Amino acid sequence: MPHTEYPSSHLSEQYIQDSFHSYLKSSLTQAKAERLLDADVLASAEGDLMITGPALCLYFAALRCTTNPPSVPLPRSSKSGRSQPMELSYDNCPPPFISFLRVWSNSVPQIQALSPETQHDLARVICSLEPLSPTTSPSVYGIAADLRAVAIEISQRRSFQDRYASDIQAALDSGQAPESPGARKTSFVPPPVYDAAPSTPPKPSPRPSVATIDPHVPHREKQNKHPTPPHSAALLSPNSARTSLSAHSSTSSFSSQGSAPSILTQETPAIEFIRETLYASLGDALERRPSLRRLLKRDSTRAYFASVAFAVLDVATNAITPDGAVIGVIGKELTLAECPRDLRPFMAELAAIGLQAREMEEEDNQVAMDLAQRGKDIPLSRLDRVNMILEEGVGYERGLQDARGGRRSVEGRAVAFANRVNALSLGMTKLRAFRERQGDVFKVLGGIGS
Repeated sequence: MPHTEYPSSHLSEQYIQDSFHSYLKSSLTQAKAERLLDADVLASAEGDLMITGPALCLYFAALRCTTNPPSVPLPRSSKSGRSQPMELSYDNCPPPFISFLRVWSNSVPQIQALSPETQHDLARVICSLEPLSPTTSPSVYGIAADLRAVAIEISQRRSFQDRYASDIQAALDSGQAPESPGARKTSFVPPPVYDAAPSTPPKPSPRPSVATIDPHVPHREKQNKHPTPPHSAALLSPNSARTSLSAHSSTSSFSSQGSAPSILTQETPAIEFIRETLYASLGDALERRPSLRRLLKRDSTRAYFASVAFAVLDVATNAITPDGAVIGVIGKELTLAECPRDLRPFMAELAAIGLQAREMEEEDNQVAMDLAQRGKDIPLSRLDRVNMILEEGVGYERGLQDARGGRRSVEGRAVAFANRVNALSLGMTKLRAFRERQGDVFKVLGGIGS
């Protein structure tokens, strides 16, 4: 991503990135020393390490903060003989990082007000570990959700992805010589580059008219009694005529990978079936949410991750049977028993997300009816806020909430749920079968957004 020139009062993005990665290495090393992360997790880079690492860095930065209002202490640096400021504040923060700073600043007083034992429990919750205290305050989970939400957005930046492997390796090397017999090497590999777009954008194919859905108002249809496959079920079929994405998918762009068939069959491997089911719903997400297409023009990488998150949410709520099977493209059903063992956690999480989304919608509707009966204004529902976080980020949602004087649950349930969806999206897109196709899919999305 090219670096934008800002007024002299703003620090450069490069300086902020360098400072962050400097602290990230020490944060991962400290987490390893405190046994919050072990060498096996760091070496395998499995689970949600892409989220945990940056979130821990934000947590340790909050502990070091000594200013009011909160500012991020930065390491000294000198370029062209000019010393850089020692703190990152609202006055000198580059615009792309303002939303991150807003959420982090709100968390600092809360973190510093905790007892040392509760602060340690917070670090454990950030690492998806159980707190040591059985009476941990719900607010700890809310703080962890906010820090992990910012970490998710950081992990979606290419500048982070390209440098994270060296950060992890630095933590692995701590305490031993890098070339010693017991030295471990991280297996973290950044995802494909997402800045390439086709030279000629694909032309939209004729399609039936579809009602436009407001991106900030949830689609409040009850789940069908019998789950149906994603609307773009013919995503890989030459007969598909739903969206520019589905039209382009039947061309060589999607069939250029020899390992990925251009048309799914009943014998298609489970991982490819799950992948194409999600990508079919991704086309639906772009069709339903014009704001996603606009986002493609100003931040293509973020638009890709947001689209995948909406696809995950769509499949979880509309294509999962009561017993946890997925009804996907070509009407095929994949049961949990038929799913390869290493993919079952993803299937189970899809079903769990769908169940939580339906419960949240029912609660939102009940709250709205109760307020309407009492003649009170109906605030943004939690699902509304989840949609906003998935698309624009937790900093945007928090800023809008502050401006409107809105309220949120102590434990940050909307943020935590959005994190859950985003974490599954990141986890699935790290799988090899997804990495093989992400470049092609992103080229198609780039063409649609141009």
